[in-house]
Amino acid sequence: MKKARILVTRFSAMGDVALVASVLSELQAQHKNVELIMITRPQFAAFFDDIPHLIVHPIFPDEQHKGPKGLWRLFNELKGYDIDYVADLHNNIRSRILTLFFKTAGYRLAILDKARHQKKALTRKRGKTLKQLRPTVERYADVFRNLGFPLKLSHALKAQNRPIPVKFENDLQTSAVRIGIAPFAQHAYKVWPLANWQRVFQTFSASRYTFFIFGGGKQEYEIAKAWENEFSNVRNVIGSLPLREELDLISHLHLMISMDSSGMHMASLVGIRTLSIWGATHPYAGFLGYGQSMADCIQVAHANRPSSIYGNKSCMCNGKEAIELVTAEMVIRKMQEAIA
Repeated sequence: MKKARILVTRFSAMGDVALVASVLSELQAQHKNVELIMITRPQFAAFFDDIPHLIVHPIFPDEQHKGPKGLWRLFNELKGYDIDYVADLHNNIRSRILTLFFKTAGYRLAILDKARHQKKALTRKRGKTLKQLRPTVERYADVFRNLGFPLKLSHALKAQNRPIPVKFENDLQTSAVRIGIAPFAQHAYKVWPLANWQRVFQTFSASRYTFFIFGGGKQEYEIAKAWENEFSNVRNVIGSLPLREELDLISHLHLMISMDSSGMHMASLVGIRTLSIWGATHPYAGFLGYGQSMADCIQVAHANRPSSIYGNKSCMCNGKEAIELVTAEMVIRKMQEAIA
């Protein structure tokens, strides 16, 4: 009997793609007769390595798949998979053009509802409607439900038995409490003032705690390297491991601390509890890490929050950016409670 083959699109951003992986893992566990073709950027392929009956087909939006002609080329590549359904989990210009090609060719499809009006009500300056929106993972799941595949999400962290990266083998063989830190984000309004991390590192004994710094480019690498040089129990992971091995390392942590960023979603993928710090954004928008708890969100209530869904807009609260309202003492106290 031929398995149902579903084409799934989610090109970016990194955290959103990781959220998709959590949903597809549940989908495959509940529907053994399904095969998945995941269309995403090649650097995100490691998120899907452990999902059975799934093929990652890379999109190169700045090269051979650029513009309508490039998407037509991609469409012709994908037709070779003998697809039955199309699940558009992105709903942006590129995915809509690609979906239109499949619709015109007679394929059955469903498209993500981004709830733009509800999100606008959550982030507007006046008359803000501060309420929990439907979680993004449930919106992803709705796409498959609309295609005729019932799906019940557990919203639970599931620990994974993954190998230890050789580069950090010595660090993981000690009795120290291992804490991951993902202190950076794409937008500045989601980044907790970096000086606070020095307070954190100073508070926790170097003999009992080891910190691993994740996520970033060249500039962030230099900051993490400076911390590593200053504090004997800080390890700079940035740029030192491929994505799959980063996930391996995260799976051996006792706790992750992250901004509203991909670090939180990567920790969710491998079943690690995460304390998340929120400023201009808010977990009510639906982007809390899969299986993570609202009780582990560190934030300060203010009438101006949130200012945006993605953290790309300033959110001034009493003369400070919203993220600055979160004090080092708040984070340290929450960490102490989590690892007690």
